[in-house]
Amino acid sequence: GRALLVLLLSATVSLLGGLIFGYELGIISGALLQLQTDFHLSCFRQEVLVSAVLIGALLASLAGGILIDRHGRRRAILVSNLVLLVGSLILTLARSFTVLVIGRVTVGFAISVSSMACCIYVSEMVAAHQRGLLVSLYEAGITVGILLSYALNYIFADVDEGWRYMFGLAMAPTAMQFLSILFLPVNPVKLSSWDSDCQKGLIPLQDTEDRAAAKREPYQEKHYSFLDLFRTRDNMRRRTLVGLGLVLFQQFTGQPNVLGYASKIFHSVGFQSNSSAILASVGLGAIKVVATLVAMALADKAGRRVLLVAGCVVMAISVTTIGLTSRMAPLAMARDCKAAAGPNASHSLTQRPLTPVFPQSAVSPVPPASGAGKSPAGPGFAATRSLTKVFASTENEEGVLNSSLTQKRDLVGQSKKGALESTGPPLGAAPWAQHTVLNWITLLSMMAFVSAFSIGFGPMTWLVLSEIYPAGIRGRAFAFCNSFNWAANVLISLSFLDLIDAIGFSWMFLLYGLMGVMAVIFIYLFVPETKGQSLEEIDQQFSRKR
Repeated sequence: GRALLVLLLSATVSLLGGLIFGYELGIISGALLQLQTDFHLSCFRQEVLVSAVLIGALLASLAGGILIDRHGRRRAILVSNLVLLVGSLILTLARSFTVLVIGRVTVGFAISVSSMACCIYVSEMVAAHQRGLLVSLYEAGITVGILLSYALNYIFADVDEGWRYMFGLAMAPTAMQFLSILFLPVNPVKLSSWDSDCQKGLIPLQDTEDRAAAKREPYQEKHYSFLDLFRTRDNMRRRTLVGLGLVLFQQFTGQPNVLGYASKIFHSVGFQSNSSAILASVGLGAIKVVATLVAMALADKAGRRVLLVAGCVVMAISVTTIGLTSRMAPLAMARDCKAAAGPNASHSLTQRPLTPVFPQSAVSPVPPASGAGKSPAGPGFAATRSLTKVFASTENEEGVLNSSLTQKRDLVGQSKKGALESTGPPLGAAPWAQHTVLNWITLLSMMAFVSAFSIGFGPMTWLVLSEIYPAGIRGRAFAFCNSFNWAANVLISLSFLDLIDAIGFSWMFLLYGLMGVMAVIFIYLFVPETKGQSLEEIDQQFSRKR
């Protein structure tokens, strides 16, 4: 009975943690519509407001690891819940732009700490043969949270000061997670007897030399300094290589940018009205949910390595296909920034005509280069806007999920975060109208890419990271790799358009395909299989052999 209760509460904590993270990612895109009119926000200020979450999250990825290791995972989640409640309250009661930014930084810090602590806590709390399922549940929660935020964006779109409700509703799942974790044991690593009871009753032991050796050696928790991550002690350097390799390949296979072009591809295959493009992007979100559920079911059966390799192979094929089709049927790209609308622009979604606001309408999912002449605030604006994309795709959140709201935002001619798009020119006038078959191949490749990411790199990266480090440094190691995840994201976002200028759109995607092949080789050579093993056994195997 106790084991079942712990299992259910761990599942609840994991799912709610992901749901809160996804909700905070998605809600800003709808709230910006109203904030723009209520606070008369300029183009630049809107971008500052969106990237404020990124600043908070970066701070958390630098400081959060120490909090998680020194004070325990459970306490870190409880603290992050309290900070998130405070942040949501600040946003709900905000009366000025500065207070809004402070609120978003606070929220960013809280969800970043929570995301790391949840994955580690749940991985330590449950038995080995359930770990993959329950840690992957966090990833499923993120996607559901994003879709939920879009639903609430629609509900409150025409409500006066509806953004206050949007921000305030985050308190409900936060309070539920806080209450759930109060009933769970304290830091499970310390409860070695409880842990071994779980292992004895629940793991079918495989009769291998490594496992036999692991059983013979009594497990003792060791203490590590941060610098041990780069030393040969207990093979820590190789573990760090595995962790960094996974987070960097996760970004360099093109995930943050490939999906920014999703709405462009939807337009090119004939999704011309706003509602159909919104439907298409929500459909892509639904595909992601289904694929993540598949990953949850297979994580403990097929294993982490198999899912990572299979996902990478499909991703490499998908981006290569997009690269080849775009050579034959080029997608028009635009780099101009849309100017902010006047203070009295309507933010009603229902009363606006479905016609292009700008004659030169095309999708620009990434920021203009700093020298772009039409940028209203010069280089500073361009750089800030680059950062706004980052958070939407961090922790594996696809930029494509923004497309449903960016469709709506363009009805009032505003520049917003993430993918910037408009309703586009009539299909007949488009240069890609003649290439219907190729466009559908591109669309199917996009769907395959989303599915493959959600089965492989999406959930498995964070699952493996929560398993391969010793308990004494797990929080700091996870946070260290997480900060590289953010940094790689910034780098890709800042350099993407310049690279397209230098080598062309199709070559860029072919380069992503090449990175996918390299990722497969890296995973095959360096990433061990950890399914069905206790965290102690994984640690001892890593310590003993290269």
